[in-house]
Amino acid sequence: MCSEVVIAARGAGKCYRIFRRPEDRLKQMLSFGRRTYYSEYWALQDIDLQIRRGETVGIVGRNGAGKSTLLQLICGTLQPSRGTVAVTGRVAALLELGAGFNPEFTGRENVHLAASVLGLTQAQIDERYTDITDFAGIGDFIDQPVKLYSSGMYARLAFAVAAHVDADILIVDEILAVGDAAFTQKCMRFIHRFRQTGTLLFVSHDVSSITALCDRAIWLDRGAVRAEGPAKEIVHDYTASLFSEGEASSGFQIGGSRRQAPVREGDVVADRRHALLQETTARNSIELFDFDPEAPWFGARGATIDTVRLLAPAGQPLPALTGGEEVVLEISAEAHAPLHSPIIGFFVKNRLGLHLFGDNTYLSYRQAPVAVPAGGRVTARFRFQMPYLPSGDFSILVAMADGTQASHVQHHWIDDALFFHVQTSHVVKGLVGLPMVDIALQADLEVVR
Repeated sequence: MCSEVVIAARGAGKCYRIFRRPEDRLKQMLSFGRRTYYSEYWALQDIDLQIRRGETVGIVGRNGAGKSTLLQLICGTLQPSRGTVAVTGRVAALLELGAGFNPEFTGRENVHLAASVLGLTQAQIDERYTDITDFAGIGDFIDQPVKLYSSGMYARLAFAVAAHVDADILIVDEILAVGDAAFTQKCMRFIHRFRQTGTLLFVSHDVSSITALCDRAIWLDRGAVRAEGPAKEIVHDYTASLFSEGEASSGFQIGGSRRQAPVREGDVVADRRHALLQETTARNSIELFDFDPEAPWFGARGATIDTVRLLAPAGQPLPALTGGEEVVLEISAEAHAPLHSPIIGFFVKNRLGLHLFGDNTYLSYRQAPVAVPAGGRVTARFRFQMPYLPSGDFSILVAMADGTQASHVQHHWIDDALFFHVQTSHVVKGLVGLPMVDIALQADLEVVR
């Protein structure tokens, strides 16, 4: 990433005039500014931000926070009511389904229209047309009016055009939510390649995607920048704010201190390679670190998690372990208020914040909740076989709530409560490796003539 600023907003704001009655528009035109027949709605106010070439920036915020308005200002489809928004380079934007498409035109005609709007010459469009249609994969529908397209077909064609115009800046606003799984994976592969050379603005309600893709994030709230910084930190605070909705403002709290990950060099599936792996440099060695009670947290604090440990099946603490071993994750909490249906859960995350696996106690105890009085304690133990993990840093998120899976009060959610470091591993592809019951390879030695 270089230091060149490609997007700069200074004091930018966007105001809309809201008229109560249709005739007020005419009255406003005839008043020549002597009277006001409208009220002002500021979708954005005093936006100051800089995005540099090569950055991948996520934008988060509730519905109506101003995300789409900000993106339209960057694209130039809207002009700010005050302040400035300066953009350097060619922008390809996927703001909404069919934006820039003429519904009466065919897909073929809209490819030429959209690509020309994005700056390609006719010769360039002709040269890339086959690649665009192959990427979209909508077959004979390319010669049908796009008003007949499904939302997924709209997304395919729009993304295919954006992927072939040599954009310097790519803006993606939730459009991947409507595509099928195969097309979404194709788009994500393109996005990962694009990040190596271009600037990406990514808007999504899937905060794990923001954490995994983005270098930093911008949190919009009620038309203003509430916070910006490292994606992982912004996503934590934004997630906390979502849980705080509907909670008593005096009870819901956010706290904890952030630190860097420490860096140092049922029936159990019997993986037949386990003994072999233990004797090689690919041994999946996992070094454990202590529970950090001051890690970033949020919640109503009707209960406090005060112990998180990884134990051997017999109950003794583990200073270290290896992938494939059976372990027990123990999470203990103290209740400060009566808990009628406590739920304790966890997620194991990689260094990008992606949730690899996890579980909670709700399903096992939904028919017979374990009530806890104020001053009492509750402990959950999850017994599982640790998968094989790639080398690197990992953390465990733990949470304590009261209620049901769908409706509950979040009392104590701790990000990065416990770190562990995988020193060596045979896993080179994928997020995790599973212990195998058996692996067979058989050759038929008879030659068929």
